[in-house]
Amino acid sequence: MASYWHVIFFSLIGGLFSLIGGILLLSSRKVAHVLGEYATPLAAGALIAAVFLDLLKDGLEESAASTVLVGALVGILLFFYAERFLHWFHHHHQHEGASPDRSLIVIGDTLHNALDGVAIAAAFLVNVPTGIVTTIAIAAHEIPQEIGDFGLLLAKGMSRGKVLLVNVVSSLATTAMAILTFALGSAERLPLGMLLGLSAGFLLYIALSDIIPTIHETTPKNRLFDVRPLLVVVGVMIVAASIEVAHHFADV
Repeated sequence: MASYWHVIFFSLIGGLFSLIGGILLLSSRKVAHVLGEYATPLAAGALIAAVFLDLLKDGLEESAASTVLVGALVGILLFFYAERFLHWFHHHHQHEGASPDRSLIVIGDTLHNALDGVAIAAAFLVNVPTGIVTTIAIAAHEIPQEIGDFGLLLAKGMSRGKVLLVNVVSSLATTAMAILTFALGSAERLPLGMLLGLSAGFLLYIALSDIIPTIHETTPKNRLFDVRPLLVVVGVMIVAASIEVAHHFADV
């Protein structure tokens, strides 16, 4: 059974591990570019696998199918409007040439991290293996995301030290929201099936609307073979294997 220590430890990993890409960007833009290029398709596969092989599956075991599926639908719609009106995700703005100010970047990243915390806590409310797998998927997605955020803040004139400090503080929103969500869920004040559905909708929306279009845009169309589309499948396989391993050791 999951405890607060599980939630705190893994949400810190999920939040701080995501800073690896940004830290690499501060030391070597070339290395960070390569990491982001190949981590992005892995993240897409990891998120999709976590949604269909873990979150939705566990949600359907906890609640009626209608509750979980409505939760997923609401999650997709909610984050569509969040992206549309609040500009929480920045990849599309970069493609369009827009340049959001620093406060918007920081606020958007903090809110995004907080939602990651909700997803992590919802998973741990089911069991420890589900929480670990969800953390892995979220951390994989956050690495290329943070590279983009670090790059935008540097481009807006923020110093390297301040960029790192701001992102470390922002990443703590993951842990804060995870603790709050876990506390409410443990007290049976949250409908777990609906919460898992919302988390699944959130992660699925990120994978399908943000990451996969980026892969299509950055992969050469005139090349017969490119490894990056295959890495989506690799990401699925990694998370699928992680689910089997995590549940095996949890059941021992």
